[in-house]
Amino acid sequence: MRSIDVLKSLTLLATTGALAACSGGLDFGVVQSGLARDTSPAVAPADAAQLAKDNAQFAVDLYSGVATDQASNVFYSPYSVSIALAMTYAGANGDTASQMAQALRFSLPPAQLHAAFDAVDLALASRAHGQPGMDGAGFKLNVVDSIWGDRTLPVNSPFLDTLAVDYGAGLRTLDFLGSPEPARATINRWVSGETNQKIVDLLPAGSITSDTRMVLVNAIYFNAAWSSTFDTHSTHAEAFTRLDGTTSTSTAIEQERGYAYANGAGWQAVELPYSGDQTSMVVVLPDAGKFASVESSLSGDFVMSVFGGLHQGADVDVTLPKFTIHGGTISLKGQLQKLGMVDAFDGAKADFSAMSTEHLWVGDVLHQAFVNVDESGTEAAAATAVTMLGSAAPTDVVHFDANRPFLFFIRDIPTNTVLFVGRVLDPSQ
Repeated sequence: MRSIDVLKSLTLLATTGALAACSGGLDFGVVQSGLARDTSPAVAPADAAQLAKDNAQFAVDLYSGVATDQASNVFYSPYSVSIALAMTYAGANGDTASQMAQALRFSLPPAQLHAAFDAVDLALASRAHGQPGMDGAGFKLNVVDSIWGDRTLPVNSPFLDTLAVDYGAGLRTLDFLGSPEPARATINRWVSGETNQKIVDLLPAGSITSDTRMVLVNAIYFNAAWSSTFDTHSTHAEAFTRLDGTTSTSTAIEQERGYAYANGAGWQAVELPYSGDQTSMVVVLPDAGKFASVESSLSGDFVMSVFGGLHQGADVDVTLPKFTIHGGTISLKGQLQKLGMVDAFDGAKADFSAMSTEHLWVGDVLHQAFVNVDESGTEAAAATAVTMLGSAAPTDVVHFDANRPFLFFIRDIPTNTVLFVGRVLDPSQ
């Protein structure tokens, strides 16, 4: 059985928030900090710029691990991965925290880092006011976080405070220990609902077991119309040349207007703004035969230099194929380990003592993404789940099968007085 200390911790945590909640048909308990979200975080401009630069480098670092199949399209959300792992990082200590910071390119001190993520999240939430989205829908840029813990897991109050203040999230409790499959289904339904049903089954079968103690999830959904929509009358069939020189036929959209443009050695780039001109798609097109060299030179500095080099000039005649990418769930564990995040996945070395008094480690980091681009705009969604495993195991089961003669006693517990005594030799008599 679990210790009395654990039960006391759970009792204390339960007093900080509601004990049960229901949202969209999803039933779960809630444990949360008494602190409110900081909606006006004090973030120095230098910190904001540093986080943007660090996140750009992490985005490129992930690329080599995601783009392993040279014949397949690639789409992922590094921001979703960063957010989910930033919440996890808030619970890390020692070498585990140091390695995570290195792998995730977190160069800001923790307090400044979490505040900077809060500021970015709040800024993104402000983008959607009154703008049109794709196919007549309203503009949407929703970034939501959720943390799901086993109902028996003790969680440290400072960790809950960070989640509440900087990520607007509390701990939702499920029965991973006794009912892992229903718990998996609950989280998947939440993710699907937050991504307009574009991310389905983020957590595949078998990813949640009775050893799962916590799952930290980020979901992001984006739906935006182009600032200047492409005329469908200009849509046409066009040959698309693959890397090996063979061709396929794509359906291309085309428009000429004053787009921001940049170019460099072996590449050119154009920025396609979305409604409201606060978000955009930047397309980097390597010169013919230069894709491999541009791809191999990707870095955070390169990405930031492309963004910084965009300038308004002459009109740009843009032709872009319509496309949809919807891959299944992928594991980022191997790539994160290559980047130096090793101890977090090691049950013997992981230190998430800032998260819980129970020993925890990361089981996997799972990611799924979707994007659709056509004449009207772009719809995109992604979700990331960090599964935390623990050493807490189900209590050993003692089998007691009274299938043979037995004695029994009825007693008064406070006085230990035996009131009745019995014997059963044949219950059918």
